[in-house]
Amino acid sequence: MQNQGDKVLSAAMLASADRYWLRLCDVWPEAKTALTAVQQQELKTVFGLSDYMGEQLCRHPEWIVQLFNGLLDDVVRSEFDAGLHSLLAELTQEEQVKSVLRRYRNVQMVRLAWRDFLNYTPVEESLLDLSALAEALVIAGRDWLYQEMCKQYGTPMSAEGKPQPLLILGMGKLGGRELNFSSDIDLIFTFPEHGETVGGRRTQDNQQFFIRMGQRLVNLLDQVTVDGFVFRVDMRLRPYGESGPLVVSFSGLEDYYQEQGRDWERYAMVKARVLGPWSGYCDELHDLLRPFVYRRYIDFSAIESLRKMKQLIAQEVRRRQLTDNIKLGAGGIREVEFVVQSFQLIRGGREPALRQQSLFGAIDTLYSLGQLEYLAVDELKHSYILLRRVENLLQAIDDKQTQTLPNNELDWQRLCYPLGVEDEAALRQKINKAMATIHGHFNDTVGGADSHEHNDHWTCLFWNIQQDEHANALLQEQQIDDAELWPLLNEWHQTVSKRSIGPRGRETLDKLMPKLLEELVNQVKPSQAFKPVSKVLDKILTRTTYLELLCENPGARQQLISLCCASPWIARELANFPMLLDELIDPSQLYDITSIDDYPSELRQYLLRVPEDDMEQQMEALRQFKLSQQLKIAAADVTGVLPVMQVSDHLTFLAEAIIEQVVLQAWHQVASRHGIPEETSPSNMGFAVIGYGKLGGIELGYGSDLDLVFLHGHTGSGTTDGKRPIDNGYFYLKLAQRIVHLFATRTTSGELYEVDMRLRPSGASGLLVSEIEHFGAYLQQEAWTWEHQALVRARFVFGDYSLAGRFSELRSQVLQIERDKVVLAKAVRDMRIKMREHLLRVEPGKFDLKQSAGGIADIEFIAQYLVLAYAYQYQELTIWSDNVRIFEVLAELELLPIMQAQQLTQTYCWLRDENHELTLQQLPSKLSKQSVQQKTESVVEIYNHILGVDG
Repeated sequence: MQNQGDKVLSAAMLASADRYWLRLCDVWPEAKTALTAVQQQELKTVFGLSDYMGEQLCRHPEWIVQLFNGLLDDVVRSEFDAGLHSLLAELTQEEQVKSVLRRYRNVQMVRLAWRDFLNYTPVEESLLDLSALAEALVIAGRDWLYQEMCKQYGTPMSAEGKPQPLLILGMGKLGGRELNFSSDIDLIFTFPEHGETVGGRRTQDNQQFFIRMGQRLVNLLDQVTVDGFVFRVDMRLRPYGESGPLVVSFSGLEDYYQEQGRDWERYAMVKARVLGPWSGYCDELHDLLRPFVYRRYIDFSAIESLRKMKQLIAQEVRRRQLTDNIKLGAGGIREVEFVVQSFQLIRGGREPALRQQSLFGAIDTLYSLGQLEYLAVDELKHSYILLRRVENLLQAIDDKQTQTLPNNELDWQRLCYPLGVEDEAALRQKINKAMATIHGHFNDTVGGADSHEHNDHWTCLFWNIQQDEHANALLQEQQIDDAELWPLLNEWHQTVSKRSIGPRGRETLDKLMPKLLEELVNQVKPSQAFKPVSKVLDKILTRTTYLELLCENPGARQQLISLCCASPWIARELANFPMLLDELIDPSQLYDITSIDDYPSELRQYLLRVPEDDMEQQMEALRQFKLSQQLKIAAADVTGVLPVMQVSDHLTFLAEAIIEQVVLQAWHQVASRHGIPEETSPSNMGFAVIGYGKLGGIELGYGSDLDLVFLHGHTGSGTTDGKRPIDNGYFYLKLAQRIVHLFATRTTSGELYEVDMRLRPSGASGLLVSEIEHFGAYLQQEAWTWEHQALVRARFVFGDYSLAGRFSELRSQVLQIERDKVVLAKAVRDMRIKMREHLLRVEPGKFDLKQSAGGIADIEFIAQYLVLAYAYQYQELTIWSDNVRIFEVLAELELLPIMQAQQLTQTYCWLRDENHELTLQQLPSKLSKQSVQQKTESVVEIYNHILGVDG
């Protein structure tokens, strides 16, 4: 017996104990001698605490010795299943099976109630024990019936001749392994495929066979006999409820949930779990149900559905005049389930870890994912555990399915004893405190109390107004001076009213718009703010879940408006890729941008949530990661959280992390078909990616393409080691093609990056991937001056470190070739003139930030010329690929006066900053000549002087 300290039974409990003790002694006179004094005392305590245990033990005194001889010790749950199958193995009559199942159930329930009342085990373990017992009883009954019916009618088979089993979905608390003492069990019966029975006197349709079996199984468990029942069985959660067939096939289930599944059925399916030993059919069934339960996007429609369900429950509680109900009342057990399951339904599509039936497991996952604070988790868990313990004890008093607190003093005393609480008043206080805590968290998460708060707000009236004069009068009354707002809103409202967005979408839009207008009218010019926001709304009107996201999240609405106002580029991204709206939910997360070194590990972690062998999802995940990270960088940029100098660094290192994963995915895909070259592996590929241009110079902007060159280090002959071997050189060509394909493929989240391969040896006519020594020889012997210029801004980005070292050597050797400065200057000037003639398109009085004289390209050409002209003397000039550090080295070597180096650097950074800003405003990269003249004139002077234009 567990130590009960100085607890004593009340007079009423003692009277109950004495009554059962006397009854026991009548039917088992040996009780006084067979049991020790300590055992007698423990037994009398149990008699005082529970009428159910008193009745059962007086009816079956032989159980008492079994209990004291080890049955009260730790529960080994696997023994339930093994024990039951052993007991039923030799039985041939259904009535015998009913009797064995009920007796087994009763002795085990007495055992579990005893352990619970006398604190042998925490309530979490007790719930697991009860669930395991119920599952074992259901499965033992199913397996016995299946064998019997196969003997009688033949074995149900698929068209391919595979035996078909009956699968049972445990729903609710049984599915979650959190069954309470006297709960009924919610089940759904299904089978994989249609077909006919084989081996019986006459064939029978599979569905007919399983319906008959389902009826007998319900009867086996549910029927009340002289031994009681096993469990009350509720089959109403099946498709079409009581009017539907008792058993349906997998395809029938799928069709129903896809076409007719309702919100409350999604909620119920969160807990669904196939009972019994696991098989391939179990995986198939869970995979089939997952898309119905968990949407691939963040799904805020769940909140409104749960809210409506809770309102219906509250109405039912009032109608039935239920008081003191710890399950359905405000702050009851159901509200904890709603809180946790709302997060699961909203985020389970994106977070596989949330797709679990256990409430305890799910709430811990919510904490680890940062969705619930530690305090909220701690409060919810402790409050929930208290209510579940009270519920369990309450039901074990008389094996009755009740969640209503006692209406008599004796049962209150029976609750207080195991809980270690002094009296009814003290326990009521604890329960009330727990329920108040739960209700607070429920309102914070699911809410509902404030659902009508906007109905009488002026913006609600404004959204629904028809006449111009009424609208203008309302704006005047609210002191909003913006003549364009009403015409814009009215025109948009008229357009939207003609679009087909469905009743749920229309209802959500009518809830959202007053809230959105309330935010918009706080802007300096509401009409200007409404324009970009309306473009985003246009794209999500038919995707109600995103309207619901904005409706439910004030923070997301505020971020949408402020970012759309700050940057039309961000507004366009949000409109084109609504999944980015998910990023607006938590502003603290939105502006907490990834540190420069963490992009590779963040991306690896992000990809873990996607099956490794699902190429389509992997490609989509890469694009979603890029879009969401790019949005974070842009949001931090336009709000000043991120200094402009660091924007390119972040965009560049984001691209590098993506390049790494694309190369690895391409490697796995080509290797799976053809194997790999000898002595290579994913960590030693013999392959390298070289970044040129803005990627090489660590100067990527929003929407920049990637200038790439691919190299490999495999010389000589040889083939791959796979089932379909190919020449090693051809393997690297296929790898390069695959990489380009992965970048260029357009999924629902767009293209990953535009890749430009024209800087490879021989340009567009050259091989897609070059052997590194051939690459070096080409640069030494055949490359044009402009290709050497491009090499100044080239650097190793990803691949083999041995190739990285060799590329660095080759680059240095080429850059250090001694060149005739006059010839070099002319070649650089000619290329610059050719580029300007080809690319410069600018109106009079305007300045193109990149191509106009004194712009970005001129500064880059100055740096490239000086490196090519002097690197043969100064190896330090070959170290860096970015212009800012090249100018620093030139100044240190006194090849460029320090004032000129600073002037070029400052102007270069300023022009790039302006370019970023114009991109975010979706404007061409042009400014008025007058605004840049002071800065760019000095660049033109330095360019002319260094490149010999003056001469």
